[in-house]
Formats: sequence, structure tokens, C-alpha cells
Amino acid sequence: EKIADSNGKVLIEGETGSGKELISKAIHLSSGRKDGPFIPVNCAAIPEGLLESELFGHVMGAFTDAKSDKSGLLSEAQGGTVLLDEIGEMPQLTQGKLLRTLQDGMIKPLGSNRHIPLDARIISATNRDLKEEVAAGRFREDLFYRLNTFRIEVPPLRERREDIPLLIEEFLELHKKERGPLSVSTEAMRLFLDYHWPGNVRELENVIERCVYLAEGGVIRLNDLPGEMRVAEFSKDTPGSDWIEPLEEMYNLYIAYVLNKFGGNKKIAADALGINR
Repeated sequence: EKIADSNGKVLIEGETGSGKELISKAIHLSSGRKDGPFIPVNCAAIPEGLLESELFGHVMGAFTDAKSDKSGLLSEAQGGTVLLDEIGEMPQLTQGKLLRTLQDGMIKPLGSNRHIPLDARIISATNRDLKEEVAAGRFREDLFYRLNTFRIEVPPLRERREDIPLLIEEFLELHKKERGPLSVSTEAMRLFLDYHWPGNVRELENVIERCVYLAEGGVIRLNDLPGEMRVAEFSKDTPGSDWIEPLEEMYNLYIAYVLNKFGGNKKIAADALGINR
């Protein structure tokens, strides 16, 4: 809220799936630019040879396949905000051109002598530690400081577990029209809160979407959760844990754990457990 109306550049750092793009959208929608475009650019998904053209545009004949003039994404974001997602993946040559663009406040399309004033707010996001990338020589130090006017570090979901019930409530609300109201059992919620969430909010959203279609009787129960969640909880080393489950549930969890150990081979797992297939 404090930085929304500033034109200062924002660097958002956090693990994959932690909500970096959502935060950048929140900044845009809270700003005076909210009626302008919001354009996300995934620097890791665009081939190195095309990224410069995608960002800055080009004129006809600038390179072999340039059959006509093309405006870049920075130009298309005029009056709004551009998110340079996974900025740590940007090639160094493109880093240099971006630095010049930010310093001069002018966009120069490939093959053109024309300069276009830049009127877009720049937000960058990365799942890397850019200070470490600078120290390793993979990211330009001068560009890092140019992008880092305001820095926001997004904690992983495991470090903000108080958000989990709120996120679950929000994701369930999204499916309410198609599946009706759903609640989460006490045992399932305990596992939601205990799980380490390596995929962060994105993983949680995917799990809820799965549970919405598996749940019966309007309640998401432990058995509706993915096997890897239940196995991870059973197999983790938690000395002194006071998590006590009914014997039948632990029986099911242990079978899932052994089955996972043997790569899903039911015959080998059954032999190891001393039960039939």
C-alpha cells in the first residue's frame, strides 16, 4: 500500500509458487496505473534469441524473420505495469539493454534509431537470490541496484502457516458454485497445517482442486488428500510429536508409506508387509 503510488521499481523475491505475481498485481491494482495494462513477461519461458525482441520490439528487417514492425511488451505496457518474472534467467546481453532503457527512460526497438519514452512501472520477480547471482557474475550488479528500489521478500508457505486456513477458505469459495459448500475435517486441516508445502500456495491450490472432486458428504477428509502428503507426514522425523491418530488411519498411512518405498509395486509391498495383494 505504501509503495503502490510510487513509480519506484520493485523487486519481489520468493520461492516458486509463493505468490509473487499475485503481489505484483496487487501493487498494480492499488496504484494510479490500475486502469492501464498489466503485462507479465516470463523471462525463463522465452528463448534467449527472442527475449530482446519481445521486450523492446523490432522494425522490419532487423533480423532474418522480422517480416514487419513489431511493438515490444515494454511499449504495450505504457501507462501500466510490466512484470519481469524470473528476471534472474535473463541473458546478460539483454540485461545490458534493459539497464540502458531504465537509465535513459527510453525504449529502442531492434534495428531502429527511434526512441520511445518509457511510461511503464517495472516490477521484477525471481526465485533466485539475486545478490548471490551478482556475486557469481551471472547478474549485473548495476542492473540489480536499478531494479531494487523497493524489495519485497515473500516467505514460503511453511513460514506463514496462519495463512493456510484463509487460503483454503478462498480456494473452496472458488469452487462453491460447481460443487457446493465444503468443509475440512479436523484431521485433514491438521495435515494441511503440518505439511511442508514445497510447492507453496500453488501446490495448496492444486490439492484443494483435487479434494473438491474427491470429497464426499461435503467434507474433505484425510483420505481425500494426496498420498505423498500423508506419506510425508508419516515418515518425517518428529521426535516428541504429540500427533496421535486412530489405529486404522495409521494402518492406512503405513501401507501408503511402504507402497511408496517400493515405487508403487503392490506385490513387493504386500510381501514386505506380510499381507495379500
